[in-house]
Amino acid sequence: MLDRFGFRLNVGMVIVNHLGQVLWARRVRHNTWQFPQGGLKEDESEEEALYRELYEETGLNSKDVYVMQTSRKHYCYKVPKHMHVSKANKQYQGQKQRWFLLSLNDEDSDLTLRFNCSKHPEFDSWRWVSYWYPIRHVVPFKRDVYRQMLTEFAPAALRLSLKATPRIQHH
Repeated sequence: MLDRFGFRLNVGMVIVNHLGQVLWARRVRHNTWQFPQGGLKEDESEEEALYRELYEETGLNSKDVYVMQTSRKHYCYKVPKHMHVSKANKQYQGQKQRWFLLSLNDEDSDLTLRFNCSKHPEFDSWRWVSYWYPIRHVVPFKRDVYRQMLTEFAPAALRLSLKATPRIQHH
């Protein structure tokens, strides 16, 4: 579903653990890493798309996560012409995304992601990385969006990681 400027409506998710690390996933058949994301279907709300994509891409569902924050605005990036999925759709420019910061509900669980919850898995590997790591390691055309969105979410993510930091007690 494209908007009038040729951007595909999309949701993206930053999944953060109790240590303030974020889930970083490798795309199938590529050596590129990114946050989970996906397009909205016709007549689907952003929240509905969030939970559908969360399950399809990671195997997690709404009971596994808590929405800490939703981006105040949509973030857009253009996809280089040579990377367009459909050469037939000349109107396509890139992605227009609403981002969600999600925390895991069970910090003690051993997270086991399943990448086969859809007919066409997006990812084949994942790892926890430091909060700012993705900015330096995402494909260049997404870098500005990641920087802006992670900056917007940083205060909430920092609060979560500070709760997990052991406190030194003086006697």
